[in-house]
Amino acid sequence: MKKLLLVLGVLSLSAWGDARAVVLPGIDTLRARNFPGLDGKRVALVTNPASVDGRGVPTLDILRAAKQVKLVALFGPEHGVSGNIKAGANITDSIDAHTGLPVYSLHGVTRKPTPEMLRGIDVIVYDLQDIGARSYTFISTLGLVMQAAAESGIEVYVLDRPNPLGGARIEGGSVHPDYHSFVSQYDIPYLYGLTPAELALWLNDRWLARPCKLKVFKMNGWTRRMVWTDTGLKWLPTSPNIPTPQAAVGYAATGLLGDIGVSNGANVTRYPFQVIAAENLDATSLTRRFNALGLRGVAADPFAFYPAAGKYTHVRYTGVRLGINPRTQTNLLSLNFRILDLLRQVQPTKNYFARADTEHVKMFDKINGGTANRQAWLAGKSGEAIALSWRARELSWERERRPYLLYQ
Repeated sequence: MKKLLLVLGVLSLSAWGDARAVVLPGIDTLRARNFPGLDGKRVALVTNPASVDGRGVPTLDILRAAKQVKLVALFGPEHGVSGNIKAGANITDSIDAHTGLPVYSLHGVTRKPTPEMLRGIDVIVYDLQDIGARSYTFISTLGLVMQAAAESGIEVYVLDRPNPLGGARIEGGSVHPDYHSFVSQYDIPYLYGLTPAELALWLNDRWLARPCKLKVFKMNGWTRRMVWTDTGLKWLPTSPNIPTPQAAVGYAATGLLGDIGVSNGANVTRYPFQVIAAENLDATSLTRRFNALGLRGVAADPFAFYPAAGKYTHVRYTGVRLGINPRTQTNLLSLNFRILDLLRQVQPTKNYFARADTEHVKMFDKINGGTANRQAWLAGKSGEAIALSWRARELSWERERRPYLLYQ
């Protein structure tokens, strides 16, 4: 592994006297270590409202209150520093109303910090809660921040946070060389089983042509088998459609389907990514067929709704609501294709790919990292068979990631 990095551990769990949280994030470690290396440095923070310590205090406020830290700028990922901007929207630079600091958007004209944005900055602190899926763009922002920092000779501090899916779940195949994009920037499985700091170590060693000066600050109390509910931490929305840890799990299981006209509940229900529905879909038949699959830890109940927003608020959607145990051994990513299998049975004359416009089909392929999954399904392969095609990459990734694991 390249040596331009430092991994800092933590004090004991009693360091802050807070018995509520089993896990303390990396910001707690940074503070417990008295902000090492930041004295006299001009610091920028990549943040949103889910960037908080184990007690719920925003990282932004912690850094501002630290006498030895000079916070000079904020960087906002997709959904902005405010965290409430809709998916995919371009965001402009602004001034933060709370602090008066400049806010540079990394989801607008540029997605990589420019030299102008970085002028006068010595250290970038990255602290974003991720959800463990390749297409969730915070990890793409992480890599581009590290790349820009390396080019400008700036240090990067990554404050670690739990992967809500745990650190053992690896699902999905490779990214085709022609399909690297902001939603599939790295050739890693779709569910990659790393924390942000672990991924940063991999990026610095394997993805960046020139490594950055990287320091990662570990969590206290986290283990690889933990899902979010084991951490004792309060979930704060990472984006508008991930208001709960259940939505983060559902994102892995249904997130591919929204681009081809199957409602997964995002934007229109209280259960984003936990619903499968469409107009005139036989909910009873779909429920029966889904539960007949016998997938341990996953169950379906009939569900119907009128969209809460958009031009189809007058249309009644029917289908199922999924209950997913986050510890299930069922391959979550494969559920996207197993659901397509069932829709093919329940609605044999309806081809969702044919009905979707070209741009949405392209986005489906981008998120999948290529056309292979779509083409296999259209050729008649089952979701189970498609999942088996990912196995070689899952096994090779299990080996590839080992040098970068920070937790047992």
